[in-house]
Amino acid sequence: MASERTFIAIKPDGVQRGLIGEILGRFERKGFKLVGLKQLTPSRELAEQHYGVHKERPFFAGLVDFITSGPVVAMVWEGDGVIASARKLIGATKPLEAEPGTIRGDLAINIGRNVIHGSDAPETAQFEIGLWFQASELSDWTPSDQGWRTEG
Repeated sequence: MASERTFIAIKPDGVQRGLIGEILGRFERKGFKLVGLKQLTPSRELAEQHYGVHKERPFFAGLVDFITSGPVVAMVWEGDGVIASARKLIGATKPLEAEPGTIRGDLAINIGRNVIHGSDAPETAQFEIGLWFQASELSDWTPSDQGWRTEG
């Protein structure tokens, strides 16, 4: 499986609840490489672009209001199969349907405060990474334990 990148965001509820370290640790322990990290309170414009696919949905305004209500930790992770693997680590969108052991299964209670966002496909990841990060904000580096993470 080829190395790829994904966009992950810890939403304002996760930041306010002090879950940043817990969530970062899960991705690090899995063996993924952090190549971009920043904390910001998103502008309405950024939020509307990010959630643009939901623009016609009745919950769009609530999504935008929530994601702009406080700081978000935006991240780019890299690794073999990171998009699909991150989705499994995160768990189902509705926390009550998320399996125990997943981030949402362990740390979230309802869909309106589900702690984390993760790209769902390569095209989405590329769009979201470009929306939230400048190329100069991403680090291309090789972990010293790379040979212990994956074959080849």
